[in-house]
Amino acid sequence: MPFRQLATAELANLLSVLSHPQRIRIIEELRSQEHDVNFLADALGTSHSRVSQHLALLRNHRLVETRREGRHVYYHLSRGELATWLVQGLDFVEAELAHNESVRGAVNEARAEWTRR
Repeated sequence: MPFRQLATAELANLLSVLSHPQRIRIIEELRSQEHDVNFLADALGTSHSRVSQHLALLRNHRLVETRREGRHVYYHLSRGELATWLVQGLDFVEAELAHNESVRGAVNEARAEWTRR
């Protein structure tokens, strides 16, 4: 049974990394192309340092990778299917929100935006 404990611990670790809304937004922004910290900070409406902290965590868990071009560092998903998996996760969220029309509408808008790119 140790293999089950190891597997569940690793999955729980992945889910804990993904448990912050801004990290999910970063993954969504990186779904179709790479971006630098400044772009991500503007897109998320947060500080450069906060985005850098999130990116460091995502990088430490090998969910994003970097490419340097001179002094600029660009980030991209190490496995693009992660973004697809998160969009599919909206199906579970939507089922739980059937009673809340405004939140369900927001989930549908997010899904449309995330799959458009």
